[in-house]
Amino acid sequence: MFSKIFGKKEEVNPLENTPSIMGLRIGGSFDVDPLLLRLTESELIVSGCSPTQIIQAAGIVDLDGTWVYRFYTDDEAFLQVIAEGGQNDEHVVDVKLFHFYDTLEIADKAIWDEILSKKIGTPTYDLESQTFERVWTSASEYHNPVHMAEKTFDETGESSETDQFTMLFERPISGNNTESLFISAEEKLEEAGYLSRCLVISTGITLSAAQITIHG
Repeated sequence: MFSKIFGKKEEVNPLENTPSIMGLRIGGSFDVDPLLLRLTESELIVSGCSPTQIIQAAGIVDLDGTWVYRFYTDDEAFLQVIAEGGQNDEHVVDVKLFHFYDTLEIADKAIWDEILSKKIGTPTYDLESQTFERVWTSASEYHNPVHMAEKTFDETGESSETDQFTMLFERPISGNNTESLFISAEEKLEEAGYLSRCLVISTGITLSAAQITIHG
């Protein structure tokens, strides 16, 4: 009766304002070209990639005119979409599928400082006997990590923020393709009031528009 008098309260979608681009969104999914996976997986550090990925969380980084979208999936992976000059589909300049390789907790502040000042921004980075070369250039031999503040949303629409100090590397593989290596030293203020720190290592490949099918 009261709803007839005052009107029914409109329900709010908790995911309405979560990151979305190219039809990618929390609760959606996408397929990666299985032929690409078959042809490249033997050369990649990651193995057993699923061609179908279900998006369980999404994050966004605002870099003053460049936006980094990350869609986290059920395959211990994230699809990273970079848009420049705007946040519409036509502004997308790069799409990469990364899989998490390792996450290392860092409890010692001295180790954290050394990672930021000496470890992340070296010209090359070795992983499983493979040498990756730094993508981002610097006037000096060492490149300070690039800071990214990511706001990440889960399946309920709840959000959290993480400071990330990052570096990108890559190495050539067959077919004029590359394998990417993304290093991120991550720092988060926990509800208890302390800072948690970890080093996240991920490897990935670049996807063209023809190599990904998005299901809204």
